[in-house]
Amino acid sequence: MANPINYSALKKNSPKIYSLIKKEEIRQKEGLEMIPSENYVSAEVLQALGSILTNKYSEGFPGRRYYGGNEVIDEIENYAIDLAKKLFSVPAAIVQPYSGSPANLIITMAVCEPKDVVMGLSLASGGHLTHGANLSFSSIFYKAVNYEVGKDWKIDFDALEKLAIKHKPKLIWAGTTAYPFKLDYKKFRKIADKVGAVLVADCSHITGLIIAGAHESPVPYVDIIMTTTHKTLRGPRGAMIMVTDRGMKKDPELKTKLERALIPGAQGGPHNHTTAAIAVCLEEALKPSFKKYGEQIAKNAAVLAKELGTISETHLVLLSLTDYGYGMGYQGQYALETAGITVNKNSIPNEPVSPFYPSGIRLGTPALTTRGMKEKEMVQIAAWIKEALEEIRGHDTPKEKEQRAEYIRNFKKEIAGNKKLLRIKKEIAKFTEKFPVPGID
Repeated sequence: MANPINYSALKKNSPKIYSLIKKEEIRQKEGLEMIPSENYVSAEVLQALGSILTNKYSEGFPGRRYYGGNEVIDEIENYAIDLAKKLFSVPAAIVQPYSGSPANLIITMAVCEPKDVVMGLSLASGGHLTHGANLSFSSIFYKAVNYEVGKDWKIDFDALEKLAIKHKPKLIWAGTTAYPFKLDYKKFRKIADKVGAVLVADCSHITGLIIAGAHESPVPYVDIIMTTTHKTLRGPRGAMIMVTDRGMKKDPELKTKLERALIPGAQGGPHNHTTAAIAVCLEEALKPSFKKYGEQIAKNAAVLAKELGTISETHLVLLSLTDYGYGMGYQGQYALETAGITVNKNSIPNEPVSPFYPSGIRLGTPALTTRGMKEKEMVQIAAWIKEALEEIRGHDTPKEKEQRAEYIRNFKKEIAGNKKLLRIKKEIAKFTEKFPVPGID
């Protein structure tokens, strides 16, 4: 597979950065990228992202810029907007947000006044920072109320409804970041209607599944949709905000409010190279092959979860490591990384230890699926994961907090030379030769 970018000038004039890029290429090629928010973009997305469009300042919106010389940029942005509207069947779309967190700030600013009540899934239950977590803007400038999952790790809608009736939120978030189950948008809508709240779907993680029909669409139920454009959508690092027909009917000025919250409220000039790359990924998402891709992500996650002894209805697996010991998330992440498998440590519902030394790991299948891996490969990968995790038994996190940092440093030194993990890493490097990474030769 040909490399889409010619690095000859970079190699000559910035050899340090060139060498580090090539080093990262090797890591991505020879390892298994299993963080569920990560993916590989196509060569075409990379080309647009590395284009001269980065040179242009374009504050404002198509036809309404603060700078001259934006005739071509207007065409690019309008094209991306049209593709988003077509893909999601919505009347309005904004493609300028730099990423998901700024997009959620923009939405909150457009819908709420400072100190208004916002409601979202708690961070400990698999929610996102911007949905009301402590120290986030969503709890500093607004009154955040968090709903939780129950003992089955699924959202407790009865408790959610009681909280909503009690606190009367102005905005309710229906979105997650470490939640392996499908979302019931109809139940969210019923609760939002009871209290007169604006309902926003943050479907950043599951957009690719929604497009493929592997997850229900939020469009008929919510007022606003936010999605990042990376993750399962397989585009550049950016975000989009869309207003549904329901949202426009509820507030015909909603799109205008969102635009004002974006600029001058939260951002300046858009990243035009990213806008173009978003357009490319949306073109790709409209193709029949993308539907098959999204379906395969979910199939792969279901098999991976089953092999690991748990359940996934989406693209990710939240795996408790409590059977391996106390506070084993960091140890699990590092052991798997040593073996060539990239995951992230993660809290589990009712976390028994600490968010800093959590009891689980979060892993997923979008990037592996992009490389062409299917159910058969998930069985093999799960076997490697289980074998690697056996090496952390007996390496419990100390219960005394002051001992933890030093303990982890010593653990990393010890595990770095683990022969079994290094053997698995070699096996994985050989295994991945059959599955090319887009954009890497």
